[in-house]
Amino acid sequence: MDKLKDKQGPNWYQSRGNWQEAEELMQEIIQQTSLKKEFKWGSYIYTHKGKNVIGWGGFKNFFSLWFYNGVFLTDRDKHLISASEGKTKALRQWRFEDVKDMNAEKIAAYIQESIQTINEGKELKPTKSPMKAPAGLLLEALQTDPTFAESFQALTPGKQKEYIEYIDEAKQEKTKQSRIEKIKPLVLAKKGLNDKYK
Repeated sequence: MDKLKDKQGPNWYQSRGNWQEAEELMQEIIQQTSLKKEFKWGSYIYTHKGKNVIGWGGFKNFFSLWFYNGVFLTDRDKHLISASEGKTKALRQWRFEDVKDMNAEKIAAYIQESIQTINEGKELKPTKSPMKAPAGLLLEALQTDPTFAESFQALTPGKQKEYIEYIDEAKQEKTKQSRIEKIKPLVLAKKGLNDKYK
Protein backbone atom coordinates (compact mmCIF):
# COMPACT_ATOMS: atom_id res chain seq x y z
CA MET A 1 0.00 0.00 0.00
CA ASP A 2 2.92 2.35 0.74
CA LYS A 3 3.98 2.09 -2.89
CA LEU A 4 0.72 3.71 -3.96
CA LYS A 5 0.97 6.74 -1.67
CA ASP A 6 3.20 8.73 -4.00
CA LYS A 7 1.37 7.80 -7.19
CA GLN A 8 0.26 10.67 -9.37
CA GLY A 9 -1.82 10.90 -12.48
CA PRO A 10 0.08 11.06 -15.74
CA ASN A 11 1.25 14.35 -17.14
CA TRP A 12 -0.18 13.76 -20.61
CA TYR A 13 1.33 16.75 -22.35
CA GLN A 14 4.83 15.79 -21.23
CA SER A 15 4.63 12.14 -22.19
CA ARG A 16 2.31 11.97 -25.20
CA GLY A 17 2.17 15.11 -27.23
CA ASN A 18 1.33 18.63 -26.26
CA TRP A 19 -2.13 18.39 -24.70
CA GLN A 20 -1.69 20.93 -21.91
CA GLU A 21 -4.43 23.22 -23.28
CA ALA A 22 -6.82 20.28 -23.64
CA GLU A 23 -6.17 19.16 -20.08
CA GLU A 24 -6.65 22.71 -18.76
CA LEU A 25 -9.94 23.02 -20.66
CA MET A 26 -11.14 19.72 -19.20
CA GLN A 27 -10.23 20.89 -15.68
CA GLU A 28 -12.29 24.06 -16.21
CA ILE A 29 -15.28 22.04 -17.41
CA ILE A 30 -15.00 19.56 -14.52
CA GLN A 31 -15.00 22.37 -11.95
CA GLN A 32 -18.56 23.19 -13.03
CA THR A 33 -19.76 19.65 -12.21
CA SER A 34 -20.32 17.49 -9.15
CA LEU A 35 -17.66 15.00 -10.24
CA LYS A 36 -15.08 13.76 -7.76
CA LYS A 37 -11.48 13.22 -8.88
CA GLU A 38 -10.03 9.79 -8.01
CA PHE A 39 -6.80 8.02 -8.92
CA LYS A 40 -7.45 4.60 -10.48
CA TRP A 41 -5.51 2.37 -12.87
CA GLY A 42 -2.64 4.82 -13.20
CA SER A 43 -4.68 7.90 -14.10
CA TYR A 44 -7.38 10.21 -12.85
CA ILE A 45 -10.98 9.11 -13.19
CA TYR A 46 -13.93 11.35 -12.38
CA THR A 47 -16.74 9.74 -10.43
CA HIS A 48 -20.29 10.47 -9.27
CA LYS A 49 -21.85 8.54 -6.37
CA GLY A 50 -18.87 6.19 -6.46
CA LYS A 51 -19.39 5.29 -10.13
CA ASN A 52 -16.89 6.06 -12.89
CA VAL A 53 -18.18 8.79 -15.20
CA ILE A 54 -15.29 10.09 -17.32
CA GLY A 55 -11.56 9.98 -17.83
CA TRP A 56 -9.22 11.32 -20.46
CA GLY A 57 -5.78 11.03 -21.92
CA GLY A 58 -3.52 12.57 -24.50
CA PHE A 59 -1.99 10.35 -27.12
CA LYS A 60 0.39 10.96 -29.99
CA ASN A 61 -2.28 11.93 -32.55
CA PHE A 62 -5.36 12.68 -30.47
CA PHE A 63 -6.76 13.61 -27.08
CA SER A 64 -9.42 11.20 -25.89
CA LEU A 65 -12.30 11.81 -23.50
CA TRP A 66 -13.98 8.59 -22.44
CA PHE A 67 -17.40 8.08 -20.92
CA TYR A 68 -17.74 4.95 -18.80
CA ASN A 69 -21.52 4.86 -19.33
CA GLY A 70 -21.25 6.16 -22.89
CA VAL A 71 -23.47 3.45 -24.34
CA PHE A 72 -26.45 5.20 -22.69
CA LEU A 73 -25.71 8.68 -24.07
CA THR A 74 -27.90 10.01 -26.89
CA ASP A 75 -24.86 11.25 -28.86
CA ARG A 76 -26.96 13.29 -31.29
CA ASP A 77 -23.84 14.72 -32.92
CA LYS A 78 -22.26 11.26 -33.38
CA HIS A 79 -18.99 12.09 -31.64
CA LEU A 80 -18.64 8.89 -29.64
CA ILE A 81 -16.90 5.74 -30.80
CA SER A 82 -16.26 2.33 -29.32
CA ALA A 83 -12.49 1.99 -29.24
CA SER A 84 -12.53 -1.81 -29.24
CA GLU A 85 -15.53 -2.92 -31.26
CA GLY A 86 -16.88 -6.19 -29.93
CA LYS A 87 -14.94 -5.97 -26.66
CA THR A 88 -15.98 -2.65 -25.17
CA LYS A 89 -19.54 -2.78 -23.92
CA ALA A 90 -20.39 0.48 -22.11
CA LEU A 91 -17.31 2.68 -22.61
CA ARG A 92 -17.36 5.22 -25.42
CA GLN A 93 -14.76 7.81 -26.35
CA TRP A 94 -14.68 11.17 -28.03
CA ARG A 95 -11.42 11.91 -29.84
CA PHE A 96 -10.01 15.34 -30.62
CA GLU A 97 -7.11 15.90 -33.00
CA ASP A 98 -6.71 19.53 -31.93
CA VAL A 99 -7.72 21.50 -28.85
CA LYS A 100 -9.56 23.89 -31.20
CA ASP A 101 -12.00 21.04 -31.93
CA MET A 102 -13.01 20.90 -28.26
CA ASN A 103 -16.33 22.69 -27.71
CA ALA A 104 -16.62 23.25 -23.94
CA GLU A 105 -20.41 23.62 -24.06
CA LYS A 106 -20.94 20.36 -25.93
CA ILE A 107 -18.45 18.49 -23.74
CA ALA A 108 -20.18 19.80 -20.60
CA ALA A 109 -23.56 18.67 -21.96
CA TYR A 110 -22.22 15.16 -22.61
CA ILE A 111 -20.75 15.06 -19.09
CA GLN A 112 -24.05 16.20 -17.54
CA GLU A 113 -25.92 13.54 -19.48
CA SER A 114 -23.39 10.96 -18.31
CA ILE A 115 -23.92 12.05 -14.68
CA GLN A 116 -27.66 11.72 -15.26
CA THR A 117 -27.23 8.09 -16.34
CA ILE A 118 -25.70 7.40 -12.91
CA ASN A 119 -28.55 9.23 -11.16
CA GLU A 120 -31.04 7.10 -13.12
CA GLY A 121 -29.21 3.92 -12.14
CA LYS A 122 -28.36 2.97 -15.71
CA GLU A 123 -25.63 0.38 -15.73
CA LEU A 124 -24.53 -2.28 -18.15
CA LYS A 125 -23.98 -5.45 -16.15
CA PRO A 126 -21.11 -7.58 -17.39
CA THR A 127 -22.26 -10.77 -19.02
CA LYS A 128 -20.38 -13.94 -18.36
CA SER A 129 -19.42 -15.82 -21.46
CA PRO A 130 -20.04 -19.56 -21.33
CA MET A 131 -17.17 -21.74 -20.22
CA LYS A 132 -15.19 -23.03 -23.17
CA ALA A 133 -13.89 -26.58 -23.06
CA PRO A 134 -10.24 -27.29 -23.84
CA ALA A 135 -9.78 -28.25 -27.48
CA GLY A 136 -7.08 -29.07 -30.00
CA LEU A 137 -3.51 -29.22 -28.73
CA LEU A 138 -4.48 -28.27 -25.18
CA LEU A 139 -7.00 -31.12 -25.04
CA GLU A 140 -4.33 -33.51 -26.38
CA ALA A 141 -1.85 -32.33 -23.74
CA LEU A 142 -4.43 -32.84 -21.00
CA GLN A 143 -5.33 -36.32 -22.30
CA THR A 144 -1.69 -37.46 -22.51
CA ASP A 145 -0.55 -36.05 -19.15
CA PRO A 146 -2.80 -37.10 -16.24
CA THR A 147 -0.94 -34.94 -13.69
CA PHE A 148 -1.35 -31.87 -15.90
CA ALA A 149 -5.05 -32.74 -16.42
CA GLU A 150 -5.68 -33.22 -12.70
CA SER A 151 -4.00 -29.90 -11.85
CA PHE A 152 -5.91 -28.14 -14.62
CA GLN A 153 -9.26 -29.50 -13.37
CA ALA A 154 -8.39 -28.34 -9.83
CA LEU A 155 -8.12 -24.72 -11.03
CA THR A 156 -11.07 -22.37 -10.69
CA PRO A 157 -13.23 -22.00 -13.81
CA GLY A 158 -11.87 -18.46 -14.26
CA LYS A 159 -8.26 -19.64 -14.28
CA GLN A 160 -9.11 -22.47 -16.67
CA LYS A 161 -10.78 -19.96 -18.98
CA GLU A 162 -7.68 -17.71 -18.95
CA TYR A 163 -5.50 -20.62 -20.05
CA ILE A 164 -7.93 -21.85 -22.72
CA GLU A 165 -8.22 -18.36 -24.23
CA TYR A 166 -4.44 -17.85 -24.06
CA ILE A 167 -3.85 -21.03 -26.07
CA ASP A 168 -6.73 -20.38 -28.49
CA GLU A 169 -5.49 -16.84 -29.27
CA ALA A 170 -2.34 -18.25 -30.88
CA LYS A 171 -2.70 -18.53 -34.65
CA GLN A 172 0.01 -21.10 -35.39
CA GLU A 173 0.24 -24.60 -33.94
CA LYS A 174 3.91 -24.02 -33.09
CA THR A 175 2.91 -21.03 -30.94
CA LYS A 176 0.09 -22.97 -29.30
CA GLN A 177 2.52 -25.77 -28.45
CA SER A 178 5.08 -23.38 -26.94
CA ARG A 179 2.33 -21.72 -24.91
CA ILE A 180 1.21 -25.10 -23.57
CA GLU A 181 4.78 -25.82 -22.47
CA LYS A 182 4.93 -22.38 -20.86
CA ILE A 183 1.72 -22.83 -18.85
CA LYS A 184 2.40 -26.38 -17.61
CA PRO A 185 4.56 -25.31 -14.63
CA LEU A 186 2.00 -22.66 -13.67
CA VAL A 187 -0.90 -25.12 -13.83
CA LEU A 188 1.05 -27.72 -11.84
CA ALA A 189 1.73 -25.01 -9.22
CA LYS A 190 -2.03 -24.31 -9.19
CA LYS A 191 -1.46 -20.74 -10.38
CA GLY A 192 -3.51 -18.73 -12.84
CA LEU A 193 -2.01 -17.23 -15.98
CA ASN A 194 -2.37 -13.67 -14.66
CA ASP A 195 -1.81 -14.29 -10.93
CA LYS A 196 1.47 -12.37 -10.93
CA TYR A 197 -0.46 -9.21 -11.90
CA LYS A 198 -3.04 -9.52 -9.13
